[in-house]
Amino acid sequence: MAACHGGGAFAPVVSLALALMSVLVAGDDPYRFFTWTVTDGNISPLGVKQQGILINGRFPGPQIEAVTNDNIIVNVFNKLNEPFLLSWNGLQQRRNSFEDGVAGTTCPIPPGGNFTYNLQAKDQIGTYYYFPSLAFHKAGGGFGGIRVLSRPMIPVPFPPPAADYTALIGDWYKANHTSLKNTLDSGKALGSPDGLLINGRSWDGYTFNVQPGKTYRFRISNVGLATSLNIRFQGHKMKLVEVEGSHTMQTTYSSLDVHLGQSYSVLLTADQPAYDYAVVVSTRFTSKIITTTAVLRYSNSAGKAPGALPGGPTIQIDWSLNQARSIRWNLTASGPRPNPQGSYHYGLVPTARTIRLANSAATINGKQRYAVNRVSHANPDTPLKIADYYKIPGVFRVGTISDAPSGGGAFLQTSVMGASYRDYVEIVFENRESEVQSWHIDGYAFWVVGYAHSVQTSTKFLNGWREMVGSKQEDLQPEGCHFAVYPKSWSAIYVTLDNVGMWNVRSESWARQYLGQQFYLRVWTPSTSWRDEYPIPKNALLCGRAAGRRTRPLAPTRGSSRRSKQRQDLS
Repeated sequence: MAACHGGGAFAPVVSLALALMSVLVAGDDPYRFFTWTVTDGNISPLGVKQQGILINGRFPGPQIEAVTNDNIIVNVFNKLNEPFLLSWNGLQQRRNSFEDGVAGTTCPIPPGGNFTYNLQAKDQIGTYYYFPSLAFHKAGGGFGGIRVLSRPMIPVPFPPPAADYTALIGDWYKANHTSLKNTLDSGKALGSPDGLLINGRSWDGYTFNVQPGKTYRFRISNVGLATSLNIRFQGHKMKLVEVEGSHTMQTTYSSLDVHLGQSYSVLLTADQPAYDYAVVVSTRFTSKIITTTAVLRYSNSAGKAPGALPGGPTIQIDWSLNQARSIRWNLTASGPRPNPQGSYHYGLVPTARTIRLANSAATINGKQRYAVNRVSHANPDTPLKIADYYKIPGVFRVGTISDAPSGGGAFLQTSVMGASYRDYVEIVFENRESEVQSWHIDGYAFWVVGYAHSVQTSTKFLNGWREMVGSKQEDLQPEGCHFAVYPKSWSAIYVTLDNVGMWNVRSESWARQYLGQQFYLRVWTPSTSWRDEYPIPKNALLCGRAAGRRTRPLAPTRGSSRRSKQRQDLS
């Protein structure tokens, strides 16, 4: 995003199209339209000219602003010389993994082509971002913020802020994304990042303006490639209020760890003498600590604030783990709907399955790869979701990744795990390596129910956590879509598989993701009702073994919703 002061870039749409749309969707949720052109362009975020990926000529890209249940229509024109896809990090596509925008679900937009994403912020609020998912494009830009605001009638557990700012923080390399990709393809490691960026700029290159005495919301997302980050505001405290769509108990922090992919909202009150203060971001768990700053400028500033920059944690694992444990769900606040969050006692629901997943580094065919339960994922020639829809044989096989780690070396394979719709599942992520891991599951929000700085078995904990939560629901952490697994540690999550589709489970360390530390979770039901899953969009791009097939969806079965039909008519 080029600035925190503006809103989204709503694309102009001809009045006739709008009139036709209003007829088609009378009484439906609002539609917001965006037209984006993706191009190469020269950028110099660290003072060295390099090739970046721009959206409408901007780095970072335009911001999406929406309200709960809004339909978000994004028409993307690809002017790069290679295929391109955008994915929506945390914006859950309910019943619609065709629009997820990753290699396993969506055919890429060819050079010179375009594709219109038909998304919906269904029953969501909060802070997210989008990013390019193919090749190593994320290292060139193409990302931007997403804000989903509450509907006006839904109470929010804090007064309206004076302004709502986005802070996209992340590490950065001076090499072009194509060079970084070639390094990975050759089997070599990337090494440490060259610097850090805040909204696409390095040292003091970005300014947040504030008025004395007023309170501001900062939406912070780690959009980087390789490192966890810590953020702090010189002379000011942060009050955490939201994590990826869930309101939190309003705990105050001097500094906050933000792991790869994570998004947080904090409130900051401009209650200090009027100066220019530093917004400091630095790396965590790295041998060399990299730091950058932005400026928090009071309207009547007398100049640079006196004193040294605030120091932050560096390699302390327990500090970060304890901070993560301190974040609690606000059960008295409404979420997207006018009812308290967590009114249902999830801890009392029987769990259908426990899955254990272990990441590992491996050498396969003489090259660096990464694996989950021994499988290093390889993308097939046809997106898995499209092959599943058309029942194309030979693209993938369900069950190619096991439910638990096993001995033996890693190997390349298209990795798909099967799961049943509406099951309640525990997943334990085990990390026996010496670097922190950050994980994400597309299409889902979930609860982290335990962290442990230990490689010992988690069985005893898993047997006891549900009993504790059943009687003490307030100990639940907020729902989110990212979490950390600390070195030589494990983390456990609890998830309701209520979203049919083919969903990417991946490392947010982008070199690891690119080199195989990911798989797809196929959440399946025998039902063909559009109430459970939307059919393939009429405008879907078809590639690989699906090229040349028709995209007109099959007729819905009984129980399909009118809204589902309207969304398909507009695709």
